[in-house]
Amino acid sequence: MADHQTDDADSTRREFGEAVNMTAGELEGWLETEESQSVGQKSGGSGESTGHESGRRIVQLLRTKKADLTDDDLAHMRKVHGYVQRHLAQEPAKEDVETSRWRWSLMNWGHDPLKGK
Repeated sequence: MADHQTDDADSTRREFGEAVNMTAGELEGWLETEESQSVGQKSGGSGESTGHESGRRIVQLLRTKKADLTDDDLAHMRKVHGYVQRHLAQEPAKEDVETSRWRWSLMNWGHDPLKGK
């Protein structure tokens, strides 16, 4: 049983690592920009979008040692991977990707689609 959980945690960390291609420092800097704060769905009247809140959590996750990750952390890592996969499939055809809300939303989730291109 423990082996399966370890394998699952390993695959979760690997998928998270594939989805998140920004460093904690890059993401932290991005989250402070107006562009970052201008996109995403705001919930609960906090004024912060779900993606922006997730970005702050991702910065923490990137700085957390593998052994210190909780089940809740792993669940959020799976959520991030799923979001990035779904969102990448919606790449706009004509829009200038560099300044698109699509890219900015992805960056809030730790993924810059222009990185490595």
